[in-house]
Amino acid sequence: MKPLPLFAYVGSYTSPERNGHGNGINVYRVDPRSGALRHVQHLDGLENPSFLALNDEGTRLYSVHGDRSEATSYTVDRETGRLTVLNRQPTGGYNPIHLAFDARQRFLIVSNYGSDSLAALPIAKDGSLAPYSTLTAVKAPLGPHRIEQRNVRPHHNPLDRAGKTFYLPCKGSDCVIGYRLDARRGVLVETSRVAARPGAGPRHIDFHPRRPFAYVINELDSTITTYRQETASGALAPLQTVPSTPPEFTGYSTGAEIWVDGSGRNAYVSNRGHDSIGVFGIDPAKGTLTPRQWVPTRGSVPRFFAFDPAERFLYVANQGGDSIIAYKVGRNGLLASTRLRTRVGSPACIVFSR
Repeated sequence: MKPLPLFAYVGSYTSPERNGHGNGINVYRVDPRSGALRHVQHLDGLENPSFLALNDEGTRLYSVHGDRSEATSYTVDRETGRLTVLNRQPTGGYNPIHLAFDARQRFLIVSNYGSDSLAALPIAKDGSLAPYSTLTAVKAPLGPHRIEQRNVRPHHNPLDRAGKTFYLPCKGSDCVIGYRLDARRGVLVETSRVAARPGAGPRHIDFHPRRPFAYVINELDSTITTYRQETASGALAPLQTVPSTPPEFTGYSTGAEIWVDGSGRNAYVSNRGHDSIGVFGIDPAKGTLTPRQWVPTRGSVPRFFAFDPAERFLYVANQGGDSIIAYKVGRNGLLASTRLRTRVGSPACIVFSR
């Protein structure tokens, strides 16, 4: 049986209030050998489709819409990669910023950054979204930053590797909250929370593929915190905090994205201001981080980055630079520059078919 082509789906910011230069969702066919992107489709008529999620079968794509109040489902043609809008549903709050599936992919969990809530949208058999039943309010004391911590600001809600706990870094309240899904009621129930440094602004989290460690990029103070994860309860305990930028850098920068590679040997972060990707080695026993490399993103505001499924390339979405650039990933995890550069307005997220 002939293998299916590999596609990349790129979300963007489109609105003037976000200084958006994007035009919706763009689809690219990916050459697995060279890493090159070839444009397939532009799906317009979408406001700020800023974060995306693709189901395991690669047949349905979902987006939330920044500074709006809805999520959208799309059908995916696996042969051509092309998208068609399936339906839309309200998320029950303002500025939905992230979305993730539960372990059985029967619900889409959405965090409403602007109004401090979580919604669990049921996924119908045809992949369309059904209305949420009850919102989960996210409540926590606010941090000291007078501008960036005016509300709790839940920023990311991925499911951990065990498929049990959704973790919610809260930029406005300097904490990470764990939730588990009550599928019968269609609501999220808090199970744990851990405090970060005051003013740190936890933003995104990722997990070691085999060991009980979690890694959080803190936006406001440009640091990375390593946590130990208690297997049964999901509770997090801090182990280490290190800067995400080089020690000689004295300018202003904010942390954005974090990924752990499939081998569990390296963690990668993006820095907006320093405009770099940092590579940090992971101690195999302790889980702690040691800086190994910083590479320039060749564009401003690297809001997001992602590996291709084989982890041969790392693609950086430069929101301020209207570009996607690619680095070659070495066997040791270090990054080497390439000439791969794709012009795209205000890219905010990249997901790949499997």
